[in-house]
Formats: sequence, C-alpha cells, structure tokens
Amino acid sequence: MTMNGIFILVTIAVYFGILLLVAHITSVRSSDNDAFFRGNRQSPWYIVSFGMIGASLSGVTFVSVPGMVRGIDMTYMQTCLGFFVGYLLIAHVLLPLYYRLNLISIYTYLKERFGVCSYKTGASFFLVSKLLGASARLYLVCLILQHYVFDAYGVPFVLTAIGTVVLIWLYTHKSGIRTIVWTDSLQTFCLLAALLLIIYKVVAMLGGDWSSVAGAVADNAHSRIFVFDDWHSKQNFFKQFFSGIFITIVMTGLDQDMMQKNLSCRNLKEAQKNMYCYGFSFLPVNFLFLVLGILLLLASSRLGVDLPAKGDDILPMFAAEGYLGPVVLVLFTIGIIAAAFSSADSALAALTTSFCIDILEVGQFSEGKAQRIRRCVHIGISVVFIGCMLVFKAVGSQSIIDTIYVLAAYTYGPLLGMFAFGMFTRRLPRDRFVPYVALLSPLVCYATDRLCFYLTGYAFGYEMLMFNGLLTFLGLWSLSRKVLKS
Repeated sequence: MTMNGIFILVTIAVYFGILLLVAHITSVRSSDNDAFFRGNRQSPWYIVSFGMIGASLSGVTFVSVPGMVRGIDMTYMQTCLGFFVGYLLIAHVLLPLYYRLNLISIYTYLKERFGVCSYKTGASFFLVSKLLGASARLYLVCLILQHYVFDAYGVPFVLTAIGTVVLIWLYTHKSGIRTIVWTDSLQTFCLLAALLLIIYKVVAMLGGDWSSVAGAVADNAHSRIFVFDDWHSKQNFFKQFFSGIFITIVMTGLDQDMMQKNLSCRNLKEAQKNMYCYGFSFLPVNFLFLVLGILLLLASSRLGVDLPAKGDDILPMFAAEGYLGPVVLVLFTIGIIAAAFSSADSALAALTTSFCIDILEVGQFSEGKAQRIRRCVHIGISVVFIGCMLVFKAVGSQSIIDTIYVLAAYTYGPLLGMFAFGMFTRRLPRDRFVPYVALLSPLVCYATDRLCFYLTGYAFGYEMLMFNGLLTFLGLWSLSRKVLKS
C-alpha cells in the first residue's frame, strides 16, 4: 500500500507541474479581468469543445458511472441521449441570445428582462447550485485519495481537501478562463487516454480477444439500456430522456461555468460548432464508462473478488488494490485527477466571475480595484469550496452522481422557470416577488415528492427538475401584471 501511495503522489506532483507550466504560458500575454472572465474572446472553438468534455464529466463520472451499472444496468445511456438533444437546443436557442446581448455573465439577461431582484435571484441560485455540485465532485476524488493514500500517512481529510483546492487555485488565479480553456483540454486528453488504456488492461486480464469480450458485455444481464414497461421506475425511458434534455439545458445552458467557456469563443458560429462537437462526443464517452463497469463486474467474477457495497468504490478498489497492476494505478490516478481538476477549476472561475459581476458589480470600479476584488473573491470561494467538501464528508452518500442530479433538480429548477418565462412569454412579473417564487418552488417540490411517495408509492426521479421549473413558471405568470410591447 505504501508503494502504491508513492506512485500516486509522484503522479500528482508531475501532473500538477505540467498544469503550472501551461498556466504560466497562457497568463504571459494577459491576466486582466477580461482574460479571467472570458479569455479576451480569443479561444479556439475546437479547444473549448474538447476541454468541456473533461469539465462536464469530472471525477464523479470516472468512478460513479462504471459503478452505476451494478445497480441500474446501462440505463444511464437514456439520460445521455437526452443530453445530446439538450446540447442542440442550447446551440440554437440560448447561445444566439447570449451573443446578441454580448454577455459576460448570462444572468445579466434576467436584469434586462425582469429587473434587479430577478437578476440577483438567478445569480444566487447559480452560486448555490454550482458550489454544491462542484464541491460534491471534488469531494469524491479527495475521498478516494484519502482512503487509498493519505490515511496510511495519518493525514486528516481536512488537509487533503485544503491541499487539493490550493493546487487548483494556484494555476487559475491569474488568468482564469484563459488558462482553463487550455488546461481543460490537456486534462480531457489525459482522462480519455486513461479510460481507454484501463479498458485495454481489463480486457487483457480477462484473457479473451476483443470480439469475445464484446459479446460477453452484450450478453451480460447488466447490458440493458432501455426501460419502457415500468412507469414507476426512475429508469423509465421517457423520464430519463426528457430529464436528460432539461438537465443539460440547466446544467450547461443556464450554467455560468459551462457558458463562460462558450462565450470565450470568437463568435456565435464557432460557439455553436463547439456545442455540436461537445454534445456528440458525450455519447460514446459515457458508453465506454458503462462498458468499463460491466468489464469490472466480469473481472470480479473471474478473480473471485468481493465488490464493495458502494458502486463508487468499485473502480478505485480495482486500481488501488493492485488487481490490474501498477500501470492502471497510475492511469487511474491521472484520470480522476484530470477529471476532478478540469471540473473544479472552471467552477471556481465561474463562481468568481458570477459573484464579481452579478453580486458585487465590479464593472463600476476601476480596473485596478476590480482586479483586487476579483482576487479576494477567488480566495473566498476557494475557502467555501473546502467547507462544502467537509459538509459532504460529514453527511456521506451512496452515489455522488445521483446526489448531484437530485441537487440540480431543486436548485436549477427556478433558473429553468425564470429563463423559460423570459424567453417564451411577453409578460413582465413583479420583480420584487420573484425571489419568493424561486424559493417557494423547491419547497413545494419536496413536499409533493414526499406526499406522492406516501400516497401512491411513486418516487420522483430527475423529472423533478421539470416540475420545479414549471412551478416557477406558473408562479411568475400569476404575478405578471402587464404585457411587454413588441
């Protein structure tokens, strides 16, 4: 175990050194607020598209998606199909709006459409949503490192969390999104290379050729993708597919983190190309993660290995316990670190951007003062990241990826309702009451979920996001008092 720990620590040190080098190169030309917030709008679309794969997948996908197969088979692909449709809608509905208004923060739209209260409410919901989601993703990676490395040296989890966030802060604090566009591309390459090489090693360990292994995967009881016959199941196709569409719209299209990268492209056409490529690549990548999950189940049967109770622990166990050899341990370390850093670094930059632009409105200050404020906010949000991770450690969860989507259903739902109301109606709600509607909708959703389960046994899945957005939409409609002029 000590030798494995040394392998992991050396891999992290070398990998982080490369990230610092990339950060230094990209920050030489410019490190002002425009570079930090939107990369001076000089990011090549294909670099943005490739990097977004890693930022979207995160360390959670790397360990949670293979582990999901044991519990829900490959039905997660139904949600991924919905993701693809969602990306197309973002490219043709939301991106044209953002570029036409020349936005830095996408929530500025709410200010122009509804008023200041709506604007602050939208930005605040994003801040809460992103903090919870990003810290949950990073927490999982820190937990793995803690269990397989730092526990052996007596290092407490709080120091692991602090050290991880400090590393991310070091290479993002100067040029923000300008640096992240390039580091995310590097990290996506490392993530995908690690995934493919781990699959190769598992197939080699199973001792069959590729065609026989592919047949074993297809014939496996866990290879089921579609569920059409059970409306009560959370894995029902229509629930998963339409939830996937709306999850993408809110967690990408209404998310400052993901949109900040798109808005760093030179123009709308390039941003749309980015979204097409990114959306299409999401399908095969997630499919490979699910295939890896089945391969690990086959390997456990071949080796007679008892699998851990939590699905999130299956791949880490195979890597860290030496079942697949030291090469896989290094690949796994690179994969989860690349995925975790590419997700957390962009989230940190986006949260800093939103808080500076939307809450503090730094545009009204001189460039020098605005930069000082941005640096302080960047540090402050890093500290909050650490606090959220410690809360997740105290609470715990069986599946972090499921937790993230459940949180999204409650926290992104009001954003979905607000943007939908603004874009698809001509009515104007009473701005001062919008925060109350946004807060009340998730509470009603939770009460409805509990009541339905108690009375009928029906449990809401990710479709809660759509219901939450609808409640917000109806609340805004009931408060609207006049029609906008054409």
